[in-house]
Amino acid sequence: MARKSLVDVVADELLDRIVAGEFPPGSGVPGELELSARHEVSRMTVREAMKTLVARRILRVERGRGTFVNPLNQWSSLEAVLRFASEGQDDAAVAVQLIELRRMLETGAAEIAAGRITDGELAEMDEQLALMRAAHEANDVDRFVAADLAFHDLILHASGNVFVAVLFEPLTRILASRRAQTSKVVQIQINALAEHANIMDAMRSHDAERARLAMDRHMEQTLNDLKTYVLES
Repeated sequence: MARKSLVDVVADELLDRIVAGEFPPGSGVPGELELSARHEVSRMTVREAMKTLVARRILRVERGRGTFVNPLNQWSSLEAVLRFASEGQDDAAVAVQLIELRRMLETGAAEIAAGRITDGELAEMDEQLALMRAAHEANDVDRFVAADLAFHDLILHASGNVFVAVLFEPLTRILASRRAQTSKVVQIQINALAEHANIMDAMRSHDAERARLAMDRHMEQTLNDLKTYVLES
């Protein structure tokens, strides 16, 4: 692995402080002199680090006023957004938006996959659903989450669209963490099993519209469960 340059180190550490909530959206960040002293680097290094974060639209420069943190929805770096999603303080809003993203992508993937999925892939989905049921009975959250993720991954790949898998790959770690949080709730597991069974039946029918609606209902149930059992608890 290539060693980070001083510019990257300073940029990453400032991003860490932003993600941790030390500098919330709209707030100003320290100037070159302060950051230079803190990191024991030249002002030129700090300037280049700031330029890196400005280029990612994490920061903005207002002439005569200083440098400020942009709202998360303006950031253009997927890596930075994912870091905020996994480590940031505004957990509720990010959790909801993650499900909204899944809803947009996974309903379409299910619709396409219904017409393309093979008997072998259907058998694998059946197996993962059986593993979910067994994990639920054994109260094994980790196994439940692993089978849940594998079930959805099979649908994404069955769509045959290479871009879908590429888009979802960076989200895998965050999805696993979020699922582990929500799947601790027994009722959420019960609801998930029912929704996955409906999706399984829809995929087996090879009916694109039925598969899309089944996945959409699952995403709606997931969002409702998050609000009911996690965010409002």
